[in-house]
Amino acid sequence: MNKSIHKGLRILLFLSIGIVILWWLYRDMNPDELLRIIKNDVGYGWIILSLILGLLSHISRTIRWQMLIEPVDKRPGVVNTFLAVMIGYLANLAIPRMGEISRCGVLSKYEQVSFSRLVGTVVTERVLDLIMLLLALALMIAVQYNVFVDFVNNKMDISGIVNFFSSWWFGLIVLFAAGAIIVFRQNILNSQMYFKLKGLWLKFKEGLFSYRNVKNKPLFFIHTLLIFVLYFLMIYVCFFGFPFTRELGPGAGLAVFVLGSFGMVAPVQGGIGPYHFMVISTLLFFGVGAPQAAAFALLVHGSLNGMIIITGLLSLVAIPLVNKSEQP
Repeated sequence: MNKSIHKGLRILLFLSIGIVILWWLYRDMNPDELLRIIKNDVGYGWIILSLILGLLSHISRTIRWQMLIEPVDKRPGVVNTFLAVMIGYLANLAIPRMGEISRCGVLSKYEQVSFSRLVGTVVTERVLDLIMLLLALALMIAVQYNVFVDFVNNKMDISGIVNFFSSWWFGLIVLFAAGAIIVFRQNILNSQMYFKLKGLWLKFKEGLFSYRNVKNKPLFFIHTLLIFVLYFLMIYVCFFGFPFTRELGPGAGLAVFVLGSFGMVAPVQGGIGPYHFMVISTLLFFGVGAPQAAAFALLVHGSLNGMIIITGLLSLVAIPLVNKSEQP
């Protein structure tokens, strides 16, 4: 019970932080101006296209997950796998990181696939997603290198950080930490924290290399790339739906996609708050006005999460009906 209360309080804490960030971002915004932009300045055909691209990315993720499951168990049906994926996304909106467990539980129930093996495939997925996000970040820096350097030089004051890492204080801290590790080495190796970190590393390592059992590796990597290409296009096509982002170009779209993705990684339901902060800050840097950037973040985030809520709820209703004939 205490563990459940602790978990619930942690979830509420992160949600509260996200709401506070959202309030802080929009506290000085004129609601009438935001509504005017959303009502009059948006080409909603582009938003609909964005949602279609989002659904295609979920289908691609479904196929990739099937390919990961097949070597460790039987290949599940595409319909059940897709519905489980969408239920997982819905669960993530309620409780961060719950979606990974939820979709494994749903697919295990309806396809009679080992739950623990499904969890192992999700670890693989998460490792691949992290690698792709880091590659997207590297591509963003390469494509927008001059902009990135200008941002660091003119918009960020990192002199304090540089001075700290070059100071004798930092050297003293490093020496003290190294000495403490040597003296308390045995205690560290026998600590519960060490075993937890070791377990996480082993899962990470297992997930990183488990793709080797996939039968069609070229197709598997095509879907891994396709998922992130569709994610990027899902954001970039929205640029054409707003007059103030239409001329920014794919480089700016890549920056909004990558930095917005880091906002979505935050342990807050649906990335509420952190996502808006990252997207608004990025658009401001590219010269978009504050009300326009705020409206863009609000509408894009709302539409994408609205699509997940609708498809997730429909999946919850559909999956028992789809499998009704197979139930005893």
